Amino acid sequence: MDAAVLIRLLQQVKDGTLSPETAVERLKSLPFEFVGSAHVDHHRALRQGIPEVVFAEGKAPEDVVRISRAIYDRSGRLLVTRADEEVHKALGIKDAVYHRRCRVITAGGAEPESGLVLVLTAGTSDIAVAEEAAITASFLGSRVETLYDVGVAGIHRLFAYVDRIREARVIVVAAGMEGALPSVVGGIAECVVIGVPVSTGYGTSFGGLAALFAMLNSCVPGIAVVNIDNGFGAGCLAHRINTGVKTGS
Repeated sequence: MDAAVLIRLLQQVKDGTLSPETAVERLKSLPFEFVGSAHVDHHRALRQGIPEVVFAEGKAPEDVVRISRAIYDRSGRLLVTRADEEVHKALGIKDAVYHRRCRVITAGGAEPESGLVLVLTAGTSDIAVAEEAAITASFLGSRVETLYDVGVAGIHRLFAYVDRIREARVIVVAAGMEGALPSVVGGIAECVVIGVPVSTGYGTSFGGLAALFAMLNSCVPGIAVVNIDNGFGAGCLAHRINTGVKTGS
């Protein structure tokens, strides 16, 4: 439940089109619902502006399904990250879509708002993480565009899209190997740049640590950096910046 749903519910009670008893029934799941193995936070969208999202990796499939159904049945919206196709099939949600490349499940979602989140990758090996960011931001309501395989090994590819870079309100840059692309983009963009280090690379990339350290040590001021392979976190941050979402809004 978010602020808009709660306001509509209260207005219905005020207008007499909804009984107070029915409203109480709908509010019973606030602030959370216990579903056996988890306390599902239905209050989060109202409190934070972003609903609870299910991280499937490491959970038993039946737990993912139980938690996901509790969220979807209350809100009509669902975002599950790091999920496999079997979980998608087991959900039994007609409008649920499985995004195979980034292992994300979506159902419902918000209508795109104004502004622009531009998601870039250094190489095609970084696309899975970038897609997690793009789908997350889009699900939350941001308008998203993607631009892939424009890394520093062929920097002329990036410069061909300078106009699009300067139109963006926030840019997410996913890069593995040496993680140099966020610095380059930050040097030509007027907006906030969010670096996402990716665990792509040979031995001394240390599973994304080299890219992480490079982004954290960028000489370009104002670059934000999320955790290794954390496309979801980058998508949430980009959406907040793009739309001005504040806690409790």
